[in-house]
This record gives sequence, structure tokens and C-alpha cells, in this order.
Amino acid sequence: MSAFGGKAMRRRQFIGFLGGASAALSGVARAQQQALPVIGYVGGRTPDVWVDRLRAFRQGLSEVGYVEGQNVKIEYAWAEGQYDRFPTLVAELIHHRVAVIAAPASTSAVVMAKKLTTTIPIVFLTAADPVEAGLVASLARPGGNVTGVAALSNELDSKKLELLHEFVPSAAVVGLLVNPVSSVLARVQSSEISEIAKKFGLQLHVLQATTERDFEDAFITITKLQMGGLVIGSENLFTTGSKQLAALALRYKVPAIYQFREFTEAGGLLSYGPDLLDMHRLAGVSTGNILKGKEPADLPVQQPTKFELIVNLKTAKSFDLTPPLALLAMANEVIE
Repeated sequence: MSAFGGKAMRRRQFIGFLGGASAALSGVARAQQQALPVIGYVGGRTPDVWVDRLRAFRQGLSEVGYVEGQNVKIEYAWAEGQYDRFPTLVAELIHHRVAVIAAPASTSAVVMAKKLTTTIPIVFLTAADPVEAGLVASLARPGGNVTGVAALSNELDSKKLELLHEFVPSAAVVGLLVNPVSSVLARVQSSEISEIAKKFGLQLHVLQATTERDFEDAFITITKLQMGGLVIGSENLFTTGSKQLAALALRYKVPAIYQFREFTEAGGLLSYGPDLLDMHRLAGVSTGNILKGKEPADLPVQQPTKFELIVNLKTAKSFDLTPPLALLAMANEVIE
């Protein structure tokens, strides 16, 4: 064989080696990509509506070392406002054997997930007391495959009625809006707020809404019964529909209170509650900790530490209401 022929053969062998190495590296890359842990994320609405919440959730993940697309994948399941889709969405994520289910959408979604799997870890964000709802054994030691973030809104909803009563002391008849789909939460809210209403000598009417289409009917009932104020119970349906609720409260001139700033920014009278985005961040932290190997049974339920009172003074003036100076002094923000 000529020297030229030997060199050509060696060159072909070298190129073949490079091709084989490249294919092997591609295979390794694909295997690494496939090996990424997968989070099954259940959202109540659509990604465009939940942009800020998703950003906060991803921030929480990043705080414990996880970045979507780099060392973790997220498979999204969107209910698009249809709560009856939760069982199917959760079942599909379980079928795909995700590493953890993050369900900051609704208490009912978490209850459903807990029924369908006892092995896949589940992270919730709930307004309900997770112990009373049967999600965990205790806040400190959940004891099963479920943990997350709890706003403990039973106490929060009672505080909202106190603030509303302080702002509108002349209102003798008030309403409470609940979502009966979240049956445990609705029942507890009704019971707790009824006790506070009795304490202040108020007559309380419990109103129900299962979809945003029911919101206006509730305000029509409020007008018919001449209610002087409305407490909107803590529930994801009302959080995602807070702008619509605020617009209706303005149109029907109903002094109303909800727990997140979006409500007052859209024209609602009062809001008092935790920072919603910070709670989604905390849910991301819990999810990341589980991916790192921590057991949900031993991962304490987190609670928000940031609370804010916001007063929409412009709305108060349009309702001919004079805010108590003490309440204004307590406010974290006054919208004028």
C-alpha cells in the first residue's frame, strides 16, 4: 500500500472516529435531557393569565438550584378556568410519572391529586387550613406525600370582615361570597365568618359562585337584599377573577374586601392579605427541595409572612364613605 493510500485510510478512520464520538456525545446529551426530573404543574387558568405567578414559582425553584430547561423540565396542565378538568389533568400527570406535582391552582385539585396518588409528592398552595382539609397531619410534620404553602385564610377572612365593619360601620347586613366547589374551604369560611358577624351584631348572607359567570348574579342578589358590604372568601376562582369582581363592586356600589392587591388596584374598596406572588415563590422553593431529595412528609408547610392592607380612597369617595383615620394609618398603601 502506498504512503498516500495509508494516509487516506487513517484519515477515513479518524473521520469515522469523530463521527462516532459525535453520535455518542449526542446520545449522551439526549440521555441527559431525558434524565431531567419533570415537575407536573397544574394551573387554574392559562399561562398568559398566570405569567407573574409562573415567574415567582420559577424564582423559588432557582433559589434551591433548579432552572427550567437546564436541570429540570416542567410539564404544564392548564384548567383554563374549568375546575371539573382537574381530575383528568392530574391523572395525566400521574400517568406520565412526573417527579412531583405542583398544584397551586385550587384546594380541590390538591384533594383530587392526593386521592389519585400516594407516592408522587404533591405541593399545594391553599387558602384552606390543610389540616382541616385532610391534606396533612400537621403543619410541622405533614406525614404523607403532600406539603406546600398555606395562607390559613380562616383567620384571614375573619379579619377581612372586621376591617370592612370598621370601614362601613353603618352596614347591618353583609354578604360572604364562597365557591361551593371548594366544599371544605367554603364550609369553614361560612362558619368562621358567621361567628364574627354575630359578634358585631351583623346579619350575614352566604352567596355562591362556581364560575365567573355567576359573579354578576351574586351582585344582583346583594342589591336586592340591600347588603351594605361584601367579604369575598379566599378562593382561587375569586383571585383570578378579582378584576371582574372589582368592576362589579364599582358598578353596583358595593363596599367589598378581598385579600390581594389586584382587587383594589382594579377599583375594589379594600384588600388585606398575604403577598400572592411570594406564596407562589414559596411553592417553588418547596418543589425544589423535594427534587433535592427531601421527603414531603418531613417538609413543614410554609406560611406567608408578608401581609398588606390596601385602601382605594378613590373608590371610597365615589361611595361617599369616610375612611377611619386609624385604618388609613394602618394601610400599607392608599390608592388615590
